[in-house]
Amino acid sequence: MSSTLSERLLHKYYSGAVHPYRLFEQHAEALMRPGMTLLDAGCGRSAPVLRKYLGRVQRLIGIDLVEFVDVAPGIETYNADLGRLPLEDASVDLIMSRSVFEHLADPQAVYAEMARVLKPGGTLIFLTANLWDYGTLAARLIPNRWHGRVVRYVEGRKEEDTFPTQYKTNTRGDIERLARGSGLRLQSLDYLNQYPNYFMFNGALFFLGMCFERVTSRFDALKLLRGWLLVTLVKPQAAAPSAPGGQGG
Repeated sequence: MSSTLSERLLHKYYSGAVHPYRLFEQHAEALMRPGMTLLDAGCGRSAPVLRKYLGRVQRLIGIDLVEFVDVAPGIETYNADLGRLPLEDASVDLIMSRSVFEHLADPQAVYAEMARVLKPGGTLIFLTANLWDYGTLAARLIPNRWHGRVVRYVEGRKEEDTFPTQYKTNTRGDIERLARGSGLRLQSLDYLNQYPNYFMFNGALFFLGMCFERVTSRFDALKLLRGWLLVTLVKPQAAAPSAPGGQGG
């Protein structure tokens, strides 16, 4: 549901803007190589992101708790919890995960599992909500049992595709702590904004949200208030063994 004013403002001010979803994909695509194994953690019912990379990497794997439908041939899918991945140690080159980490009830287990299945030098990229974004703060005040109805009204998304939020790994401090605890290294963390999609149903609210977005996007001192975190974690390469009888110099 959207208002006429919201649609006009969206077209006028955001027609050329790159959505964080696309920035996330571009970031992952820059790391892809033909011989890689790519895992989409929380890939969705039809693994739509992985479909884009058929033929681009050697192996595509999608994992989610939902029932899979209409998955393209060439994509492996597993119904599994991200804290218990049905994959071998050091078997994945690149893990990508979009709008999933805010739902993790036990993020330390998930970080540890992703560190386990990543090859040395492998990369985990995820896009998640920023805890200090106004949309996230509002969501934290609304009981999870109401989220489906709210999302259906403001975004038109089906209630069955709305899941409980936890926000246990949605600040830089939490991410750094969880990464250290699982043997991963934080390579980069970018704060991203987008148009105020939550307010498409009301033109006046959309305008206010647009003003907030413009200010927080312009001034880097306000980046902590932007809506998204784009995170890159790396599994360090294994240390080379010392030569027998070698001396440190």
